[in-house]
Amino acid sequence: RLFARFLLNFLGFIFWGTAAALAFGGVWWILMCKDYGYLYQEFFLPLPGCLAVVAAIILLPTGVLAISVSAKCSRYKQGTLMYLLLVLLCLEMSLAVLAQIYSIWMASELKSSIGYLVYHYNGTHSQAPGNSTMDVVQRKLQCCGAQNYTDWLKETAASWHLPAEKAYVPESCCKEEYFHCRGDLGHLEQFFQEGCLKKLEDQLHFVMLYMFWCCIVVSVLEMLAGVSNGILMRHQTFHNLRFL
Repeated sequence: RLFARFLLNFLGFIFWGTAAALAFGGVWWILMCKDYGYLYQEFFLPLPGCLAVVAAIILLPTGVLAISVSAKCSRYKQGTLMYLLLVLLCLEMSLAVLAQIYSIWMASELKSSIGYLVYHYNGTHSQAPGNSTMDVVQRKLQCCGAQNYTDWLKETAASWHLPAEKAYVPESCCKEEYFHCRGDLGHLEQFFQEGCLKKLEDQLHFVMLYMFWCCIVVSVLEMLAGVSNGILMRHQTFHNLRFL
C-alpha cells in the first residue's frame, strides 16, 4: 500500500511531463497540416493532432488527482481518477492506431500529389495554380522535384517546349545565396538536388512515430496508475459504491 501511494504520487508528476510531450506532438502535427494541407483535400487531416492536445489537457487534472489521492485517499477522487484514466486510455489507443494508419495512407497520397504537381507544372505560366504549390513546397523544404532534380528534365522540356538538352529546373529549386540562379543545368551547385518526396515522407513519418510512442508510453503509465489506485481502493472502506 505504501509503495502504491509512492508510485501514484510519482506518476502524477510524470503525467504533467507526458502532457507537455503529447501537446508538443499534437501542435507540431497541426502546424504541419497547416503548412502542407494544400497537398491533401481531406478535412480530417488534423484529427490526430487534436486528439493529442485533448489527451494532454485531460492529463493535467489527472496528474493533480493522482498526487492528491496519494496524499489523502478519498473515494470520490479515486473514482474520478479511474474514470479519467479509462478515458485517456481510450483516447491514446485511438491515437496510436490513427498514427499508424495515417503514416501508411499519407505516404501513398503524398507520392501521387507530388507526382501530379510536377507533371502539371507549366513553366510558361508562372501563375498557374499547380505552380505556386510546387514552388512553395520546394522553397520551404529546400528540395527539387519529386525524387530529385532530374524529374524536371523531361517535364520542363515538354511543357516549356524546350529541347531536352536545354531543359531547366524551376527557379524555386535555387539556393537563396545564388541571386542570379535561373535553374540552368550548367550550374548544378546553384540549386537543391534532393527530392521533395523523401523529405516530406521523413517529416510525416517522424511526427506520427513520435505520437505513436508517446501514446504507448503514456498508456503503460496510466495502467500502472490504475493498478496503484486500485490497490488503495481495496484498502479503503466504501460505504456507498454508487459513485463508481
